[in-house]
Amino acid sequence: MADKDQKLFSDFPPVSTEAWEARINVDLKGKEYERALVWRTYEGINVRPYYRRENLEGLDYLNAVPGEFPFVRGNKKTGNDWFIRQDIFVKDFADANKKALNILGKGVNSLGFYFDCNTKITKDDLAVLLKGICLEAAEINFVCPCDNCNCALPFAEYVLAGNEDKTKSIGSSPLDPIGSFVLKGKLKPNTFEELKVAIEKTSELPQFRVIGVHGKFFANSGASIVQELAFALAQGVEYLTRLTDAGLSTDEVAQNIKFNFGIGNNYFMEIAKLRAARLLWAQIVKAFDPKSDESARLIAHSETNSYNKTFYDPYVNMLRTQTEAMSAVLGGADSITVLPFNAIFGDTTEFSERIARNQQILLKEEAHLDKIADPGAGSYYIENLTVSLAEHAWNLFLQVQDKGGFVQAFKDGFIQNEIKAMAAKRNANVALRRENLLGVNQFPNSSETAKEEFPEWVFQASDLTEADAEVETLKPYRAAQPFEALRYKTDVYAKSNKRPVAFMLPMGNLAFRKARAQFSTNFFAVAGFEVIDNNGFKTAKEGLEAARAKNADIVVLCCSDEEYAELAPQVAQLLGKEILVIAGAPECKTELETKGISNFIHMKSNILEELKAYQEKLGIR
Repeated sequence: MADKDQKLFSDFPPVSTEAWEARINVDLKGKEYERALVWRTYEGINVRPYYRRENLEGLDYLNAVPGEFPFVRGNKKTGNDWFIRQDIFVKDFADANKKALNILGKGVNSLGFYFDCNTKITKDDLAVLLKGICLEAAEINFVCPCDNCNCALPFAEYVLAGNEDKTKSIGSSPLDPIGSFVLKGKLKPNTFEELKVAIEKTSELPQFRVIGVHGKFFANSGASIVQELAFALAQGVEYLTRLTDAGLSTDEVAQNIKFNFGIGNNYFMEIAKLRAARLLWAQIVKAFDPKSDESARLIAHSETNSYNKTFYDPYVNMLRTQTEAMSAVLGGADSITVLPFNAIFGDTTEFSERIARNQQILLKEEAHLDKIADPGAGSYYIENLTVSLAEHAWNLFLQVQDKGGFVQAFKDGFIQNEIKAMAAKRNANVALRRENLLGVNQFPNSSETAKEEFPEWVFQASDLTEADAEVETLKPYRAAQPFEALRYKTDVYAKSNKRPVAFMLPMGNLAFRKARAQFSTNFFAVAGFEVIDNNGFKTAKEGLEAARAKNADIVVLCCSDEEYAELAPQVAQLLGKEILVIAGAPECKTELETKGISNFIHMKSNILEELKAYQEKLGIR
């Protein structure tokens, strides 16, 4: 084995951290280091501009190899293979079987069968659904969104009655009554007794898991990565505690739990999340004194989040899901679902499903990310993120435990309040464009318009709360929805009226007018307005004549701060019905306001609220 201290570039003298810091401070030219270079994440983690080997000192888990406790470096000793999963919504068992056989021949090796709520599944139904599918070659998962159809028992009957090796049947029927409680507001009576029965009835299927922990519910409700991780672990502990108290062993319960995490667009943080999850879960299960370290191995399915997906410019969703899938792979997910780019519309298409499959196949067959165990190893940055996430998530996890565990903390409203506060912060950042959604709040495709009517649910949070709910529930949503509703309102208005026109009126200083015209063009295009940019005008009169020739509703004056004091009143005096907008927040703003000029847009504007106000002024309701 190579010496870890061997210098690969011995001809170059080492540079100390102190020397680097001194050089950086010189280059900052008086700027504050922490404000200029340190990124503070939603998770409260201070990310440094660079990391070095010394930042890894004291990380004991680095001495473990992949496949060994505490499994931070992955569950496999060799390679990093994962199941490529595609979900099928079952309306007819024979049709679903036909589709399953088709996609199994196209690179998929994991199937997720989704059933309507309250569907009663029998062994005979599964005989139709699974006909011709080798249970030793493909992972089989059964999912009921409402948690009412238990496929575990009929699946056990089906497998045990067949000829295939029952020890090699990999899959899950993840019952998650606590997750259902989170979304619906009621915890079913006798729910833990049902879980116990399911575990006992499937005991002869060692690789089939019947308990689900859905961290994605938190992620898609606006939670931070730390919150998703902490609350998912707390939920897992609730199952461990309740079921061991009911007489099951730690090993029986832990080996039946499957975590389902969402994957967002924070690339390195999502990689670190899965590694931190394995680290913390291994320590948690160890505290329950299992007979085998294998019980402490966290099995994670990852699904691309819907939170950051968009209805307008939907093909951008493919870019989002590709980097998200890479995060899941590099983080060591055991199976991955890439949601098709148009999944938020409702029914997907053969084309979108094929693209989603191929995104994962590409990562295997072309990028070869399945060949190396723990591909993130050796990155000082990822290792430090892993530890930081673990520390922050552990602290929040302990807060939940101090409140009596997950269920009690949820009944008390602690978990909802934490997530709501984070979601509000994230929503504000999207509205202020500190968090960008390409094609929605930044750089929209101005040529794209809604060609058909869409139901209101597309623009609303998902509310599954039952009428007699006992607690406040989580309501998964998409961050883009308020912007999409705004733009859709303009599209609907434009079907029977003229589409509003925002006309750029650049004057004066070339650099400032071009920059501010570009900013303003992007600003008003977000609402679906027609935007007309121009190179510049010599006089206010010339500019307004051109604006009227284009039937402009809004005229945006773009020049330097110094020039607004003179040019803005000139334009205002010549205005008719047009709305004058100043691009920027000049020092003369107060002076201009005394002259009746009241509309200003700039980098600190809440673009969502501003555009709603302009729609009101234009009669778009």
